[in-house]
Amino acid sequence: MSNHEVGAVACALIAALLFALAAVAQQHAAAAVPEGRSLMGSLVRSPRWWAGIVGDAGGYAMQVAALALGAVLLVQPMLVSMLIFALPLSARLNNRRIAPRTWATAIALAVALAVFLIVGDPTKGNTTAPLRDWIAPLTALLAALAVALIVGVKSADPTRRALLFGVVGGALFGLAAALTSYVTGLFDDGLGHVLSSWQTWALIASGVIGLYLQQRAYQAGPLVASLPAVTIAEPLAAAFIGITVLDERLRTDDVGLLVIAIAVITMCATTIQLSRVEAEA
Repeated sequence: MSNHEVGAVACALIAALLFALAAVAQQHAAAAVPEGRSLMGSLVRSPRWWAGIVGDAGGYAMQVAALALGAVLLVQPMLVSMLIFALPLSARLNNRRIAPRTWATAIALAVALAVFLIVGDPTKGNTTAPLRDWIAPLTALLAALAVALIVGVKSADPTRRALLFGVVGGALFGLAAALTSYVTGLFDDGLGHVLSSWQTWALIASGVIGLYLQQRAYQAGPLVASLPAVTIAEPLAAAFIGITVLDERLRTDDVGLLVIAIAVITMCATTIQLSRVEAEA
């Protein structure tokens, strides 16, 4: 890894810690709001929710720094390590002990992340991709999310509703991360160029809507459905845009791709398991 990539990993880990602090605070605040009550109206009166927003802001600032130094494919998978940080935080808040099996799952996630980063060695792609490169992938992603959101809104099953809201909210966060990687490069041409770019406003919209849907997911049904959905959908959506739009690639051979595939499956499985453990708490 280059010095820039090492810096990106360090910033991503700090971001993951701050996001973990924010998630623990926001989950408890959102889950306490009854289904029939105004969600945002209740949350804005919750000091714990505002503490989570501060943590999110700090985490996002470090995520921006990480994306300025490294590829989306490098940074976004690192952010699932927030679950590892959230374990002791949530355990302390709920006055409980962490089971040895849960620690083993956390270690497996950390190892899978390390394997992905070392073997995959993601490249930083084309952060100035033109509009024509965005149209097809972005249309496909937003169409899929629109269908998931419509199904979620119409569903009478709280678990399915929470799952689908979580998927859409997490995927929009992933899109925001990929857009952040693009927008940070625009600052080289001045603030006016940043403000006149459609990617900047798409970044703001995806972040705001993603945040709202994340809170709706926490409120709509059990956290064991919404939290894994949010956590998994974000890096997958970011990786999709990174590969299809920003032309990021993994620097490895056929054997390395097999190892990476195993690592990604392990990451997904352990992320889902740790998300369920945290939610059940």
